[in-house]
Amino acid sequence: MQSTSGKEVQGLGWHDGLTVGITLFSMLFGAGNLILCPLLGVQAGTATPLATLGFLVSGVGLPIAMIASVSLAGSARALGDRIGKAFSLAFVTLAYLCIGPLLAIPRTASTSFEMVTPLLPQGADVSVAQLCYSIVFFVAAFALALHPTRLKSIMGKATGPLLLGLIAVLVVGSVVAPAGGAGAPKGVYAAAPVAAGFQTGYQTLDLLAALAFGIVIAMNVQSLGVSEPRAVAAQVSRSGLVAGALMALVYWGLSYVGYTMGSVVPDAGNGAQVISAAATSTLGAAGTLLVAVIFVLACFNVCVGLVSSISQYFSQAFPRVSYRWWAIIISVVSCAIANVGLTAILAWSVPILNAIYPMGICLMVMGLVEGSGDRAGQEGQTKHAARPRRQLMWRLVVLAAGAVSVSESVRNVLCPAAWLPSDALPLAGLGMAWVVPAVVAAVVGLACERAMTD
Repeated sequence: MQSTSGKEVQGLGWHDGLTVGITLFSMLFGAGNLILCPLLGVQAGTATPLATLGFLVSGVGLPIAMIASVSLAGSARALGDRIGKAFSLAFVTLAYLCIGPLLAIPRTASTSFEMVTPLLPQGADVSVAQLCYSIVFFVAAFALALHPTRLKSIMGKATGPLLLGLIAVLVVGSVVAPAGGAGAPKGVYAAAPVAAGFQTGYQTLDLLAALAFGIVIAMNVQSLGVSEPRAVAAQVSRSGLVAGALMALVYWGLSYVGYTMGSVVPDAGNGAQVISAAATSTLGAAGTLLVAVIFVLACFNVCVGLVSSISQYFSQAFPRVSYRWWAIIISVVSCAIANVGLTAILAWSVPILNAIYPMGICLMVMGLVEGSGDRAGQEGQTKHAARPRRQLMWRLVVLAAGAVSVSESVRNVLCPAAWLPSDALPLAGLGMAWVVPAVVAAVVGLACERAMTD
């Protein structure tokens, strides 16, 4: 595609770049993102700044790094293909199912409905109301997902800025008239606030979501006139930085909201309770409506982005079914699962996420390390077909990380009290026992490759 002057566009101006960045922020920032930091603020108390810093590393840094990694590779499948085509198909498909119809998409409807429930008429049948809400929610999301290149106009110029503005109202209210103050750090936040915040950031699921969203953001960049692959990848990465900056700003604000609520709701079980209490103390009855609108907007944006991105992937991986039909299938399945209940959704999906998340981090690191070398040192191959310079090493790293994370997930489902050798490894108490085996595998793999080339 070319600009009206006849010259190919190599990058977007600040206005279009900001719009695409806000679009990506809107696609990433859903209900899970909203509720994590307020609860962190309550539980971390006076250690909130350190805990939030750790959260930003995993909740913002890792997803933005994954976006850059995928944009360098060309697609999530191309990134996974560097380990092996069979692995790539299985891993990416499983990841997309988890962040799609098996967990994240149904959760957008079920979580946002929970925040709408207080607004229902007294005596209303909640089950019927949830079914009606879910149908309207997914029909609207499906209608917008049919036009993925228009998301920049919807999210980047309308729903995204509106969401940011409403969150700002909530945060400013807590700054101007805080309802309470911070308490003492609790649990893991008392012993290691940075590490605890880092682990909490995993729960955003945004590292896996970044695998999916890159392709739709690239389509929106291309619709604005940028067509050369390197220029598209560079612009997607810049948009990731914009989205990351916005997310970091919002997370700091929401952590502060929780910080001020430590003495008001010290025993809060989830971040939604913290946000609701903060909004009510600041705005009274209007606070309930504010929170409901914030959650519906955030969840709807994420739902549209996920339906669009995952339908795009499946229509390419399994082309016998069109993009439109994949969007229909995903929307219908998600609507049905959303009415099963959030607890049941989490029960079957969280173990799968815990199993594949470490492998996703390893893929992200590989993409960043090998990305520039694909173009500079492997002439005659496209970046989509290029193999990493240290393929054996990366295969061993993914195998080691996956062996630990999968075995622990299976143990946690079938026999939670059982002991595994990985329990004795460093960082096991933080849920990151896979890190040391992955590092050891990298050293062994690198040594083997050097021995083979000598």
